[in-house]
Amino acid sequence: MIWPKPGRDRLALAAFALLLCGGVAALAGKHDKKSPPGQMDEQKRALHALNRLTFGPRPGDVQRVTAMGVDKWIDQQLHPEHISDAALDARLAPLRTIRMNTKELVENFPPPQVIKAVMDGKEKLPSDPVKRAVYEAQIDRLEHKDEQKKASAVGPATPFVASALNTNAPAPNSSMANSGSANSASTDGGTASGTAANSADASTPAPTAGKGKRTPEQAAQKREDKLFAELKAQELLDLPPDERMKRVLEMSPEDQRAMATMLRGAKADKFTEGMNPKQRETFHALNNPQQVINDELIQAKLLRAIYSERQLDEVMTDFWFNHFNIYLGKGADRYMVTSYERDVIRQHALGKFEDLLVATAQSPAMLFYLDNWLSAGPNSEVAIGVDLRKNARRNPYARPHPRKKGTGLNENYGRELMELHTLGVNGGYTQKDVTEVAKVLTGWTIEEPRRGGGFRFAEKLHEPGDKIVLGHRIKEGGEKEGRQVLHLLAHHPSTAHFISMKLAMRFVSDNPPPALVDRMAQTFLKKDGDIREVLKTMFKSPEFWSDDAYRAKVKTPLEFVVSSVRATNADVSDAMQLARQLNNMGMPLYGMQPPTGYSMKAEAWVNSSALLDRMNFSLALLNGKVKGTQVDPAQLVPAGATAEDPHQVLAQLEASLLAGDISKQTHEAIAKRLDDPQVAQRKLDDPARAPNLGMIAGLIVGSPEFQRR
Repeated sequence: MIWPKPGRDRLALAAFALLLCGGVAALAGKHDKKSPPGQMDEQKRALHALNRLTFGPRPGDVQRVTAMGVDKWIDQQLHPEHISDAALDARLAPLRTIRMNTKELVENFPPPQVIKAVMDGKEKLPSDPVKRAVYEAQIDRLEHKDEQKKASAVGPATPFVASALNTNAPAPNSSMANSGSANSASTDGGTASGTAANSADASTPAPTAGKGKRTPEQAAQKREDKLFAELKAQELLDLPPDERMKRVLEMSPEDQRAMATMLRGAKADKFTEGMNPKQRETFHALNNPQQVINDELIQAKLLRAIYSERQLDEVMTDFWFNHFNIYLGKGADRYMVTSYERDVIRQHALGKFEDLLVATAQSPAMLFYLDNWLSAGPNSEVAIGVDLRKNARRNPYARPHPRKKGTGLNENYGRELMELHTLGVNGGYTQKDVTEVAKVLTGWTIEEPRRGGGFRFAEKLHEPGDKIVLGHRIKEGGEKEGRQVLHLLAHHPSTAHFISMKLAMRFVSDNPPPALVDRMAQTFLKKDGDIREVLKTMFKSPEFWSDDAYRAKVKTPLEFVVSSVRATNADVSDAMQLARQLNNMGMPLYGMQPPTGYSMKAEAWVNSSALLDRMNFSLALLNGKVKGTQVDPAQLVPAGATAEDPHQVLAQLEASLLAGDISKQTHEAIAKRLDDPQVAQRKLDDPARAPNLGMIAGLIVGSPEFQRR
C-alpha cells in the first residue's frame, strides 16, 4: 500500500519519514546513555507500565490505571485468571479451528497425505456431507493437477474447457469423489499470509501450447468460461446465505474448483457474507483447507493482542513463542502450531520455567520443527537392526538391517535447546554436550505426525548407555534421561541469567543493566524458575522505572501495528488485512524460519525504508484505507474542542495519542505540514475549513515518540 500517491507528495512523505528516522535514532542514542534513576509521577508511571506490560494503551487507559493505582494494576495483570475476557471471547467465537485439537484439524481440513490415502483406498471418505465435500474437492484438485502434468509431458495441450457451474446438479456421490482431484498447499515451506480464498491454486492456469503460450482458441474459451462462471456466481449471490451454501455443496467437485478459482479476495468476502462460521470455513476449505487453519490462527493472535484485557498474558505468550520459535510453514507444523501456542505456550506463560521447557520439548510441533522426532541413537535398535539383538543367540551370524531413510542422530534440537532455549550461546556447554543431549533425547518422537498424533517415547530409537551432560552422569533410563537433562538445564545458573536477560531486554531496554539482570537471575534460582516472581522482581526494580527506561524500546512491527489500532480505538472486522501489513513490514506472524525468532532490538527494525512503511500504514489506518479496520479520528478529539484550527487539533491529538509527550523537533515537523492541502483540505483561495483529522493523527502515529514504548 502506498500513501499518498506517487509524485511530489510521495517524495515529501519520504523526506518526512527520513526526518523521523533520525528522530528515532536520536532517541535510541539518548537511551543508550546511563544516568541515575529518575522519579516518574503517577501518570507517567501509568503510561510507562501500559507501554511495557501491554501492546499499547487505549484511549482512557492511562486515567483508569492511575485511578486504580499502578502497582495494583500490575498485580492484577500478573494474575490473568481473575480478569474477565468476555468481549474478546465473543470476537474469537467464529474462529472454530483455534479450539480444535490437532487430530480434529486434520480430520476437518485434510492435508494432502490424507487425501492421497483416500484416493489409494487406505482411508474412507467421511460420511458427514460437509466434510465429504471438502475431501472430494481436494481429490478433484489433486487429480486435475496430475492430469495437467501428464498433458504437459506428452506435448501441446488441448484447449481448456472449464466445467459449467450447474447450480442444479445433484449432490456428488462416492464414485464421483474417487475420480475427482485435490490440491492443497505445499507441505514444505511457504508462509501463511492471506485468506483461503486468496490462496494460489496450482490447478488454475490453463494448459498451454508451445512455449507457455495459449492458442487464440484457448484464450477465447478461457474468457468465455470466466464470464459464464461470473454470471452463475452472481445468480448464487442473489440467494440467501444458507441456500447459497447449499447450492455450492450440491455442485460437482469440478464445479466447486471452478467456483473457488473464480471467487477470490473481495469477491469471496462478498460471497460468504451472512454465512455462519462453519459455512465460511467450509467454503474456503473447498479451495485450500490448510489455509483456513493458518488464517484463523493469525487472526486470533491479532485479535487477542488488540482486544484482550489480559494484556500481560498476551505479551508473555508472544515473548515465549518467539523464544521457543516454530515456523508455521514447515510441513505438519501447519496443523500443530495451533495446539502448540494454546496448550503449551499460553498455558505456561506465567508459570514455572521447567514446566514450560518440558512442555515445549514434548510438543509434536517442536519435535517436528527441529527434527527430533526422526533422531535415532547410533546404537539403537533401529540403527543396528531391529531383529539383531532378539536373534543374536539363535543366529550368531545375524546382520544388521539397512538403516531406514531419515534415521540417525539429529543434533538440531539438542543444540537449540542449550543455545537458544536455556543456557545461551556462552552458557558453558561444548559440542560434546550437544551430542550427548541429542543422544539423551533420542526416542522422543511423535505418534503419526501427519495425522495429528501426540508425543510418545520410542524405545527402539533411543541410544542405550549412560551419557555425560555438563559434567553430570545421566544413567541409562529411557525417557527419564530426557526429564533429568531438562531439569538440569532449567535450574542451571546460566539459564537463570539468560532468561532474565531476555526478559529485561523485552521489558526494560535493548542493553539492560547487569545489576538488574543479576537480581532477576537470583530470583529465578531462589523461586524454582517461577516466571511470575522473576517479573515481579523486574517490575519493582528502580531500573524499570528509571528515566532511561522510559520510551527506551523501539516497537517491533507487530507492536507498532497493534498499538496503532489500540491507540486509535479502531474496530477490526478482518484481522487478515493487518497481517498483510505485517508481511510488508518484514514480520509475518509465525513466519520466522530460523529458530532464533524475531529480534527485540531496535537495530533490526530502524531504517528509512521500514519507517516509511510504518508512516504509510499509520496514514492509511487513520484515513480509512486499511480494509477491515474502521477508525473515526474525530473520537480522538475531546468533546466540544474546536476542529477549525489545525494547530489546536494537533495539540489535542498529541494529548490523546501521546499523552502530550512529544519532542519539539517532532511537533515542529508535523506543524510545518499543517498548511499542506491534504491536511488543510483547501487551496490558497479556498475558505477556511476543518483540517483533515486523519492526516494529522496519522502523522502523530508515525512519529518517533509513538514508535517507541
